[in-house]
Amino acid sequence: MTQQEKDLLLKDLCGRLPHGVMCRFSVKDVDISITEKLDLGGLEHFIYGTMDVKPYLRPMSSMTEEEKEELKYEIELELQALEGEEGHNVVSAAPAAFEIDFYNKHHLDYRGLIEKGLALEAPKDMYKQ
Repeated sequence: MTQQEKDLLLKDLCGRLPHGVMCRFSVKDVDISITEKLDLGGLEHFIYGTMDVKPYLRPMSSMTEEEKEELKYEIELELQALEGEEGHNVVSAAPAAFEIDFYNKHHLDYRGLIEKGLALEAPKDMYKQ
């Protein structure tokens, strides 16, 4: 893994930490791995290079119609809230921030990590609520 790939994965993992993303943790150079929710300890192992970490993510194509409607609704609410604020040019940035939060919460691969080999495709019911 290049430093650029490690930095990209670290940014992604940090954003997903509060949302209980499942990851495969592998001991470097040993055929041992476990699957569990990412926590600060797992993140520390990744940062210091003692373990490989691959999150289980859902492809963007797996987003349901209900999730698309939920995202649309959340963006509309935020835009309405920002319309009254003076002196702020955040309206164009608001959808991006809310989309990222939404994608992290729903474990969606908006960065293309699966295709880059930095994440694994989540089994169908891994994140079923």
